[in-house]
Amino acid sequence: MNKSAKIFVAGHRGLVGSALVRLLRVSGYENLVLRTSKELDLRNQASVNEFFALEKPDYVFLAAAKVGGINANMTFPADFIYDNLVIQSNVIKACFTSGVKKTCFLGSSCIYPRDCPQPMKEEYLLSGPLEPTNEGYAIAKIAGLKLMKFHHQQYGLKGICPMPCNLYGPGDSFDLSNSHVLSALVRRFVEAVNAGRDEITLWGSGIARREFLHVDDMARAVLFLMEKYDSPDVVNVGSGNDLTIKELAEMIAEKTGFSGKIFWDTSKPDGMLRKCLDVSRITQMGFQPKISLSEGVDQVIHEFCELNSLSRQNKEL
Repeated sequence: MNKSAKIFVAGHRGLVGSALVRLLRVSGYENLVLRTSKELDLRNQASVNEFFALEKPDYVFLAAAKVGGINANMTFPADFIYDNLVIQSNVIKACFTSGVKKTCFLGSSCIYPRDCPQPMKEEYLLSGPLEPTNEGYAIAKIAGLKLMKFHHQQYGLKGICPMPCNLYGPGDSFDLSNSHVLSALVRRFVEAVNAGRDEITLWGSGIARREFLHVDDMARAVLFLMEKYDSPDVVNVGSGNDLTIKELAEMIAEKTGFSGKIFWDTSKPDGMLRKCLDVSRITQMGFQPKISLSEGVDQVIHEFCELNSLSRQNKEL
């Protein structure tokens, strides 16, 4: 990509989108086109078409999506499938009709079957039933992959489809009704310590295994693929390592100074018991993550404590 190219980052305030904006700017890309959801509703086809006709971006990073953790996915499955289907359809179609040079569509590891062999290879897509707790979101993401593939096949649309594992980092949500597991655990343990509680109860059994990647590493992977890869075929992006939710909880407990008892509410779902990606394809291209999980968790704890401190100060004013 030329440094002066016009780049539209859809969802620039989200976890991945904000990381992409940070990296693009540091890398010398200053001609960024950014719109909030209030300024441009990506669910509105007419608004999307008008925007693309006016701005004519050279490259598009589609990081906009309705996202959330297991609770949000189970509570609002219709919203997750509808909003994501409409956003993807509008933006990918507009990329073709307006002549975008290359499009990045971000997927999710939840697209793989519930009982997928581990680690999950790209070719395992659509080889079995999905995990019911996030089926709506997964089906929408699979449809987005097919939109990219078929627009490439029929019209020659150039693009990539990076498939990340569980992401975390700056800008993640700490709202317990919508947050992902790592940020939710950080909030729960920090608040337990601040309140002086000596016990905490967490969702599930703790035996489910998850793979985590810092969002800044994900942004690096996306830019790497945009520059070096020219196929809409899925590419897994992750650390290649996983751990149990129990192990993650114990790590965060230690780092936050929580020394009480941890109980598990097994009436709550675990989701898929394991989701570890086979990242050999991108590794063979020459990409490696830089930020360890331990270092990344420290950053998330620091961010939440800073936000907590600001919140308390604002309440006192």
